[in-house]
Amino acid sequence: MELAYYSDYAVRLVNTEQPERGGDTLTSVEAVRELFGVAQQMARRATESDVTRLRAVRARLRAVFEAADEGDEVRAVDLLNALMMEFPVSPQVSGHEFRDEDGRPKWHMHIADHAANATAGYTATASMGLAIQLTELGVERLGICQARPCRNAYLDTSTNRSRRYCSDRCATRANVAAYRARKRLDSERTGRTGRTAETAQDTTPDSER
Repeated sequence: MELAYYSDYAVRLVNTEQPERGGDTLTSVEAVRELFGVAQQMARRATESDVTRLRAVRARLRAVFEAADEGDEVRAVDLLNALMMEFPVSPQVSGHEFRDEDGRPKWHMHIADHAANATAGYTATASMGLAIQLTELGVERLGICQARPCRNAYLDTSTNRSRRYCSDRCATRANVAAYRARKRLDSERTGRTGRTAETAQDTTPDSER
């Protein structure tokens, strides 16, 4: 498994909260365990304390995405480095999950789980994955959805670096809203033009009519 894959851990955690909608799905041990996905060994170690701990990490990871989205690359990197220093990883070569056609292990880099608790393991994994993506793709590939009030985090892996929304649904909603705004503006302009023409007619001297 490539380490860059783990960046999805950061996105999943950040998006458990909808700050502008007042929504939060990170409210139970079950919700914490769902975040781990296939990493069931780490998930089984989750306790009630990890709900509070992961919420604190979530705020710090969101700050990384927001700094990147605002174009403040240095701050984004500093915030991410702080997380990695506090939650270091233990990488190792692994091959026990996958085999080639001859039955030989497919060696790959894997993050070993030697963390003190589930939050530490999750944070170390998410931060390392995010750091790999950041250095390979660029800080500007970390974004915050522009379709308010969504504000979900996302990783832009598009070839032309043009992504602005976390999903097709948000992109469609934003495009529809922009179209309606243009139509309203056009209607207002047409209305003002019509009223101006009527006023001009009313003020024309009788001798010129």
